Amino acid sequence: MWTQIGKGFMDGFQFIINCGPTVMLPIIITIVGLIFGLKITSAFKAGLTLGIGFAGIKLVLDFMTTNIGPAAKAMVERTHVHLDALDVGWGSIAAVTWASPIIAILIFVILAINIVLLILKATHTLDVDIWNYHHMAIVGIMVFFVTHNVFLGVGAAAVMAILTFKMSDWSQPMVEKFFNMPGVSLPTVSALSSLVIAVPLNWLLDKIPFFRKSKFSIRDAQKYLGFFGDSMIMGLLIGLVIGILAGYNLQQVLQLGVSMSAVLVLIPKMTAMFMEGLMPISESAQKWSQKKFKGRKLFIGLDAAVIVGNPDVITTALIIIPLTIAMAIVLPGNRVLPFADLAVVPFRVALVVALTNGNLLKNIVIGLVVTASLLWCGSATSPVLTAIAKSVGIKLSMGGSLLISSFAATAMLQSFIVYFAFTFHPLISVPILLLAIAGIWYYYDKIKHINKNAEDEEAALQKEQEEAKKLGDIK
Repeated sequence: MWTQIGKGFMDGFQFIINCGPTVMLPIIITIVGLIFGLKITSAFKAGLTLGIGFAGIKLVLDFMTTNIGPAAKAMVERTHVHLDALDVGWGSIAAVTWASPIIAILIFVILAINIVLLILKATHTLDVDIWNYHHMAIVGIMVFFVTHNVFLGVGAAAVMAILTFKMSDWSQPMVEKFFNMPGVSLPTVSALSSLVIAVPLNWLLDKIPFFRKSKFSIRDAQKYLGFFGDSMIMGLLIGLVIGILAGYNLQQVLQLGVSMSAVLVLIPKMTAMFMEGLMPISESAQKWSQKKFKGRKLFIGLDAAVIVGNPDVITTALIIIPLTIAMAIVLPGNRVLPFADLAVVPFRVALVVALTNGNLLKNIVIGLVVTASLLWCGSATSPVLTAIAKSVGIKLSMGGSLLISSFAATAMLQSFIVYFAFTFHPLISVPILLLAIAGIWYYYDKIKHINKNAEDEEAALQKEQEEAKKLGDIK
C-alpha cells in the first residue's frame, strides 16, 4: 500500500513538473500562500497572477529568441566560422536533465537540503522555484555519467544546492536595493553563477581609477541622449544595428528593430504584473516568519526571470550579444557556436548589473568575461553533455555539428567548478572545494556581517551628528 501511495505521489509530482513553470508556479505559490496563512482565494489569486506574469515574461523572451536567434546565426554565418559544438539552448539541456534515471533522487535531495538549512537557520531562502532545480541536478547527472558513482553524483548536486541557497542569501540585499524587491532572493544558478567571476572582477575594476570614477549608467545614457535615450528608441537602434551586422535586407532590419523595441517595453510591464502577485505572498511570509521564528528573515526564492526586464539588464545584454558572437570567433580554445542561448544572456548579466549598481562600463567588461567563461567551460564539457543526451535517447537537431553545448549546465562557472572537483581526483579536489566554500561562508556570514554592522553604526552616528548640527544652526 505504501509503495502505491509513494508511486502515486511521485507520479503526481512528475505530472506537475512536466506541465512546466507556468502551471507549476501558480500551484506552488498557492500552497506556499496557504502555509503562510493567506485565505485560499487570496493565495490562489496571487499564484495565478504570478503564473500569468511569468507566462507574459516567457512569451516576450520567446519572442526575443525568435527574432535575435536567426539574426545572431546570420552574423556567425557571415564570418564563415566553423565551430563544432552547437549551442542548443537551456531548454534542450533541461530535457536531458529531466530524462535522467536519477533525477527523482536529486530533486528530493535538493528539496531536503533547502528544508534542513532553513531549520538549522543556515539559509533564509525558501526556494519555490522547483522547475529550476534542473540547473543543480544536471551537475550531479554529469558527475554520475562520468564516474558511474551515484554517491558522487548526489554529492555534486548537494554541494550545488548548498552553494546556490547561500549565494541567494548573500546576493539578496543587492537584489532588494537595485531591483526594489524586498523579501525576494534569486536561487537561479543561471544568474548566480556569474557572481563567481563578477565579485572579484568588480573589486579589481574598483582599483582602476578609470572604472572607479566612472558612474556612467543606462539612466545617464538616457539623460545625455535625450530622445535616443528612451528605452523603446534604444531597443529600436540596437535591433537595427544587429540586423545590419547580420546582413539583413532593409525590411528585415526594420522588423528586427521594432521587435527589440517591443522587448524593452513589454518585459517591464510583465514584471510589474509578476510583482503584483508576489506582494501578498511576500508580506504574509514576513508576518509568518516573525511569528514563528521571532523576527527571523525569510526570503521567497524565485526565478531570476523577475529581474531580466530591468532596462539596465536588457540593454547590457543586447550590447553583449553581438560582442559574444565576435568573441566566439577569436577566443582561443573555444569550440562553441553561440546560438539558442544568446537570448538568455540577460539572465547571465542580471546580477552583474545589480552588483555594479548599473555601471554600464563595468557591466560590459564583466559581462564579456562571464560569456568567455561560458564558451570555455561549455567547450570543455560538450563531449560529456553530448554523450548524456544520446544515452537518454533525446534526439537533438544539431545540423552539421558533432557536439552540443549551451550557456547552461556545466558551461556556467559555478557548475563547472563543482563538476570538475567531483570528476578530477575527487578524493583530493572535493575536500579542497569544501574548504574553499567553508572559508567563503565564514567570510560572508561573519566577517562581512561584522563589517556591515560597523558601517551601519558609523552611518547612524554620522546622521546623528548632521541632525545635531542642523539643530544647532537653527538655534
